[in-house]
Amino acid sequence: MAPKLYIVIPCYNEQEVLPITAPMFLEKIRSLCAAGKVSDGSRVLFVNDGSRDRTWEIIQELAGQDEHYIGISQSRNRGHQNAVLAGLMEAKDLCDITISIDCDGQDDINAMDAMVDAYLEGCDVVYGVRSSRETDSFFKRATAQGFYKFLAAMGAEVVYNHADYRLISARVLKELANFKEVNLFLRGLVPLVGFKSTSVTYSRAERIAGESHYPLSKMIALAVDGITSLSVRPLRLITGFGALVALVSFIGVLWALITALMGRAVAGWASMTCIVCFVSGVQLICLGIIGEYIGKIYLETKQRPRYIISRRTWEPEQGAAGADRPAEKAEN
Repeated sequence: MAPKLYIVIPCYNEQEVLPITAPMFLEKIRSLCAAGKVSDGSRVLFVNDGSRDRTWEIIQELAGQDEHYIGISQSRNRGHQNAVLAGLMEAKDLCDITISIDCDGQDDINAMDAMVDAYLEGCDVVYGVRSSRETDSFFKRATAQGFYKFLAAMGAEVVYNHADYRLISARVLKELANFKEVNLFLRGLVPLVGFKSTSVTYSRAERIAGESHYPLSKMIALAVDGITSLSVRPLRLITGFGALVALVSFIGVLWALITALMGRAVAGWASMTCIVCFVSGVQLICLGIIGEYIGKIYLETKQRPRYIISRRTWEPEQGAAGADRPAEKAEN
């Protein structure tokens, strides 16, 4: 029996690109169904991440046009990773496999065929990996590749040049649901779940329409989340660096004492100022890294919901006629 596929697509202010890419995703579902690779019960699941434009209205219109379109809406904007997780957790009990992909049309949807083939051959996780970064600017390419290398150096297990375009089976999703981190970095969490996996390479195109909603500030925040949620090596580096500075300082103290005893001490403010500034800078950097980890611990102990689903396209809206309001679903 062919597996049921849910394509999970996070959306944030995508009113310009959604009408263009939605038919592409539907056509891919139909072609996979026609090839007998997935069942007709497969769906395109849009996740509205608290958009401020007409994204949710467009999703509702699409759902009314074809049963293969469905959508959920979060109660507010919670970020890309939380939106992807919301869609995956919504789909895990409704399908056999999911494929998460952005709605901007940059990721090659034809790679889904190879992903499904790999699943049918026994893989539970299939990572979409970029074959090149020719469409990126020099700055974006350098920072992105440096980010993956830095994560690996910090001891985090990530797939190089892989973002959030991946196939995950339902049984892997059920295990992923046991990971309760509030600070999400799915690129690192999925490999931790395990199971048989492989990769599919593809070429990334330019954005079809609209503007990117993932500026440098969000990329930096994602990098910090990735490092702090997957590795404690920065803390160990602080310990090692602190020991090195302490050793150098001890040698400096011995040198100062010997110089003073030999009567060769010369008063000087430059050397003292340099030492004070250096040590102070090291201390502030170390305190900042430690503070980042403490902040993450603080957020984790609150155990706040990672997402709240306020509406679904298959549930009635609250209206003047007194229709019942769909219950909000919170996920810790």
